[in-house]
Order: sequence, then C-alpha cells, then structure tokens
Amino acid sequence: MKFEISLKKENLLNIMRRTGYAPEPPAPSGEEVYYRSLGGRYPRFHIYARMLPEEKMAIANLHLDQKQPSYQGMASHGGEYDGQAVELEAARVKSMTG
Repeated sequence: MKFEISLKKENLLNIMRRTGYAPEPPAPSGEEVYYRSLGGRYPRFHIYARMLPEEKMAIANLHLDQKQPSYQGMASHGGEYDGQAVELEAARVKSMTG
C-alpha cells in the first residue's frame, strides 16, 4: 500500500523511529527501508520509502511480511500489500506524521 509522508517538520528517520520502525540498509534502488516487528522476526511490517526532497515528502510503500523467504538465497517473500492489517498500519503511521 502506497501513501505519502510529510517531511515538512521532521526527517524520515526520526518519523519512522517515532512510529516504532527501525532502519535497515538501503534497497538497491536507493529507497530507504524500515521495519516494525510484531513478535519475533516475523511477522513484520516493511516500508520502502522514496524521498521527494523538493516536495518535502516521501512516498512510502508498506507491506506485511508473514514469514521469511522459503528458499535460501531468495529475496522474494509472501508479502501482503493490502488487507485490513496493512490498511490499519498505514492509518496509524499517517496519524503520527501530522
């Protein structure tokens, strides 16, 4: 699920930490990556964020990882990009970003 995060008052790292997310190394595409565990390593929410500095915003792409990749060395997973849990999490993050 994609949504916008305003960066007019605060940088993305601080916003994500305040909403309970921890940073991960950047994606090969250059997007910033953050996660929030729901218990143990999985399930967890993942946000890939593309910065738009001229507009003072980021475009966040949120999904829910239910489990780790099934095959060793594979980056793909069974991420959910929509559904009630993802919608509620997007609303929670947006409500905390002003």
